[in-house]
Amino acid sequence: MAESEPGGEIARSELRASHEDRDRVVELLRVSAGDGRLTAEELDERLEQAMTARTYGELARLVADLPAVGSAVGPVVGPATAPRVKDVVRIDTRSGHVKRIDRWIVPQRMEVKVTSGHVLLDFTQAVITQPTLKLDVEVRSGHVRLLTRPGIVVDADEVAVRSGHVRVKAPWGTEVPVQLHVEVTGKVGSGHLVARPRYRNFWQWLTRQPKPYAITAR
Repeated sequence: MAESEPGGEIARSELRASHEDRDRVVELLRVSAGDGRLTAEELDERLEQAMTARTYGELARLVADLPAVGSAVGPVVGPATAPRVKDVVRIDTRSGHVKRIDRWIVPQRMEVKVTSGHVLLDFTQAVITQPTLKLDVEVRSGHVRLLTRPGIVVDADEVAVRSGHVRVKAPWGTEVPVQLHVEVTGKVGSGHLVARPRYRNFWQWLTRQPKPYAITAR
């Protein structure tokens, strides 16, 4: 039976965790292993505990010695505290470089125009508050790269290609629950549109650390 704080309220650490709470902790453990903070054995042990955890307290103990604990363990963001999500974000680059990395807030729609520059949209730590992102691209001779993670599905079937190429890679299969569906439309001239997971760096590859997306769906 969960213990109560003075006044009859249940302690926050004893509140029941949801599937989404467990998924957030699993993702943090995966990233930490990819960064070299956890060994393969530690990762396997903590993943098993995370998938069977019942409360916030049990999840918090698994990531207490890792960065970004506050963002990984806690109740689902409610309407009162949810980050402000923009309806449309427009990116127009001629020959420069534009990046959206770390904990950026994914909008409802993005319009990306690239003449000869590069645009990187890194979803590995992005704040996702809705199930769908509509991404309209116009790539002439530059590059648009999407870094994904398990739970993010990219559909680029509606993109018209002239002499460039479109490549979507999702090695984790269809059993992973979908958190964000990226619907890509538009056209690619002689440029490139690529969606893939983050690669291991040389040291991670040399020491045979698990791939960033190497988590079996349970």
